[in-house]
Amino acid sequence: MGGPRFTRIPPDFRRFRDNTVTTPLIMLGLLVGPSALNVLIARLAGRRLLDAASAGCVGIALVFCFTGAGHFVQTKPMAEMLPPWVPSRIPLVYLTGVLELILAAAVLIRPLRRLVGRTLIVMLILFLPVNVYAAMNRIGMGGHEWGPIYLLIRVPLQLVLIVWIWWFAVQKTSDAERYGG
Repeated sequence: MGGPRFTRIPPDFRRFRDNTVTTPLIMLGLLVGPSALNVLIARLAGRRLLDAASAGCVGIALVFCFTGAGHFVQTKPMAEMLPPWVPSRIPLVYLTGVLELILAAAVLIRPLRRLVGRTLIVMLILFLPVNVYAAMNRIGMGGHEWGPIYLLIRVPLQLVLIVWIWWFAVQKTSDAERYGG
């Protein structure tokens, strides 16, 4: 009786919610979480566990562990994100996954931080055309099936990652250097 009942989420909305928004939100949570936790502990306990740059780099490491692991869990869909003319797509996905995992660990090593940060930024810039190709061709991986509109989420996420890496890994490696303390 009464008006229409909505008992089911429309499939298109569910796919948008699950694939398009969830992964970027996980990535943002992994990126910002360690810094937020570090600040919270500082407020509650009166001292930080890590300097700001190290906490920011823990977030970077978590993001690239997550995305690097994805290369081994979602290998075939990631290979489909590459244009067909790219040779050895599956081995390339594995290779870039290993690279992301190595860089995730290396960004935590203070003497390597600036070099690794620059490398990650270049990698993100080089990987962006793959995401554009996948979105333009509606490849069914991580929101790309939504087409060009997905780039309204993906491109800002790439920019956030690049700015975060620049700020915490490349620009300065500790609060003492950053603030002259």
